[in-house]
Amino acid sequence: MNDSSANTIRWKSGLWHNNAALVQLLGLCPLLAVSNTAINGVALGLATLVTLVVSNTIVSATRHWLIYEVRIPVFVLLISGIVTTIGMLMNAFSYELYLQLGIFIPLIITNCTILARAEAFASRNTVAQSFLDGVSHGVGFALVLIVMGAIRELLGTGTLFSQSDLLFGTLIGEEPLMAFENYRGLLVAVLPPGAFIVLGLLIAGKNLLEQRKHPQHKESVSSEI
Repeated sequence: MNDSSANTIRWKSGLWHNNAALVQLLGLCPLLAVSNTAINGVALGLATLVTLVVSNTIVSATRHWLIYEVRIPVFVLLISGIVTTIGMLMNAFSYELYLQLGIFIPLIITNCTILARAEAFASRNTVAQSFLDGVSHGVGFALVLIVMGAIRELLGTGTLFSQSDLLFGTLIGEEPLMAFENYRGLLVAVLPPGAFIVLGLLIAGKNLLEQRKHPQHKESVSSEI
């Protein structure tokens, strides 16, 4: 298998086939709690993406010097340092957004996806491969966060990208996009039960697409049962 094919498979794995949120069901705590608006999803998704990419790259670059027995504590310390730095930068440049996300920025440290990619992939592969792996899994997780945030915000308040100035300043304007006029909102969409419902629908949608794409797999499973 050439490098191009391997990179394509790696992209598809992180974005779709082995997506941390839709397949592995990892990082559910921030995924369910923070994704009540699209901007929250963008902010936490970017923070998770940066953490994955940087940790994967550093772990891969230093893998030959790490003592095997202490690798996990070193990985945790590395991830903690990256997340702490991201939190301090957000505190300095976007304080209101930092307060809005609250404890879920530090909780990135406990996201099993980041430690799993460091242990299972970055510690065994080159820097370039580990970088691409971090990007693919980070983007996959971030996209789920953004889609969930957008759906919940649209259903809950009828707006999209409200409070965008907290993250982007005046680059895309301070006024949110109004999807529905005189919309009273669906309260359950922005509450925790709404997060479970939307995530369940996304997982079901992904599984349905997979079954339509590979119907023979579904038939073989049915025949075995």
